[in-house]
Amino acid sequence: MNHDRTEPIRIGRIDYTNVWPVFHYFDPAQLRCAPKQVQGMPAQLNRQLREGAIDMAAVSSFAYGLNSEDYVLLPDLSVSARGPVQSILLFLKSPLETVLDGGRIAMTTTSATSVNLLKILMEKFHGGHPLYENAEPDLDAMLERANAALLIGDHAIRASWRNHGYQVIDVSDSWYRYTGMWMTFAVWAVRKETAAGRSAEVREIYDAFVESKRRSRLDIRPVIEHALRTVGGTEAYWKGYFGGLSHDFGDGHREGLSLFFKYARELGYMERDVRIEEWSPAGPIATPASPPQ
Repeated sequence: MNHDRTEPIRIGRIDYTNVWPVFHYFDPAQLRCAPKQVQGMPAQLNRQLREGAIDMAAVSSFAYGLNSEDYVLLPDLSVSARGPVQSILLFLKSPLETVLDGGRIAMTTTSATSVNLLKILMEKFHGGHPLYENAEPDLDAMLERANAALLIGDHAIRASWRNHGYQVIDVSDSWYRYTGMWMTFAVWAVRKETAAGRSAEVREIYDAFVESKRRSRLDIRPVIEHALRTVGGTEAYWKGYFGGLSHDFGDGHREGLSLFFKYARELGYMERDVRIEEWSPAGPIATPASPPQ
């Protein structure tokens, strides 16, 4: 789908708390190019970016991998973790051994990255062969007919606060325990024709994202207060949650994402190898230095 250059650039925003630090101070109305922001679930934005209905978006890493030949990544922006992420959780009604040996896992379909990370965990790391089925993100309903349930995002966060009695596995933490590497769940992708044809506008948008990330890093309290108002929970929880996330994308993040793509390819969930390509704007990129890890 071709997009008229006189129309505003359309930016997809995942409606999840994990991207808030990059979006909190991002105000399209304050930019000269006046982009249009489109909110949606990851699977919806993945499809819109693939079809050219939007021009750039925070999208799931797996969706980027499937269509990487059409996209470039905005540098040093991601949703990543090295250890627990607290929002991609596998709830077990039965022992893990039962799940691995032909057990049934109900999975939300809202994020292809989380679903395929779980499959890598179950099949490559544990050598299991569970059955997967798609389900609406309702923990009780999922576990009525399955041995385990995968929830992500705010559904996982809210379920983790309940006194449900299930064993819970943080899928991101499992990835780190097996690989020692970062796991990148979302990236900021731009369609190549937009990056090439509207580079000045992309640069202005990119700089605004970087500035929002910088301000959130300096003081995360406004983001925490917004989470308390809209999602609930405690200040201590959200401080730990946002503290466990990285919104950078450096060499370690790239290596971890490349390994994720390699395993997905080996298991047959990707048809081809992925070459991670980042956008290179004219002039230096004013990206703030990352804190020591």
